[in-house]
Amino acid sequence: MSDGIAQSLEEAAISVLLTANARDKAKAARETASAWRTRVLSRGGSAQSVPDRPGRPPRPELKPPRDVPRRKINQNVEGRAALLHALAHIELNAIDLAFDIVARFAGSESMPDAFVNDWVAVGDDEARHFLMLDDRLQGLDHAYGDFAAHDGLWQASTETAGSLLARLAVVPMVLEARGLDVTPPMIEKLKRAEDEESAAILQVIHDDEIGHVAVGKKWFDFLCERDGLEPTTTWREQVSLHFRGALKPPFNTVSRDKAGMPFELYADMTAK
Repeated sequence: MSDGIAQSLEEAAISVLLTANARDKAKAARETASAWRTRVLSRGGSAQSVPDRPGRPPRPELKPPRDVPRRKINQNVEGRAALLHALAHIELNAIDLAFDIVARFAGSESMPDAFVNDWVAVGDDEARHFLMLDDRLQGLDHAYGDFAAHDGLWQASTETAGSLLARLAVVPMVLEARGLDVTPPMIEKLKRAEDEESAAILQVIHDDEIGHVAVGKKWFDFLCERDGLEPTTTWREQVSLHFRGALKPPFNTVSRDKAGMPFELYADMTAK
């Protein structure tokens, strides 16, 4: 780590979670991922407990989802900045979700190093995404914290804090999969607004998120095989228990198929 003090991966993951400043959190996540890849860090457990809530800056103001204004993508810089801010907020939460999985579940579930490798890499990607979006916001004379945001993603984390199976079923396989559906239309709208720079960032994020959904599906299936569970039935049960509401079409079946989530898995779970 940057201070030269050896830590376990679990301690480093908790340090990421506790970091309040958004850019510092993203940088700590990337540094932790690099230290894990180069084996500066090792798995060794931690006497610290995983925080119920991660560190957060004083802004943005967090509101219920229904109270956050809808974002319109058009030639107006303010509208596009508000969209990028909403996505940056999602990516900041995604950093914490990835490192929460490492800190909370890797040891308690006796998961192999390959599981840790995957989720540290996901956390590294999310940190890179946040920094790309925050840099672009600054290019539009805005910054993270300028717009209100909601706390829905972390509510999903709280709901699934007691079960890795539930966490994988809901966060990557429902929430991140939803991102695969909604991002391509955003990209097209940004292109129509002649904001090619922002569109290119969203394309990178979309393409990386296919891999993140695939990681979630891979380890969900691993748990099912290990514990003698039927994957499709188990996923549907976990979603029904831990996710509020139905899945919303239209679905990006091309990207979902690439992530290993065929239409048959979720076709009859959609909103009417």
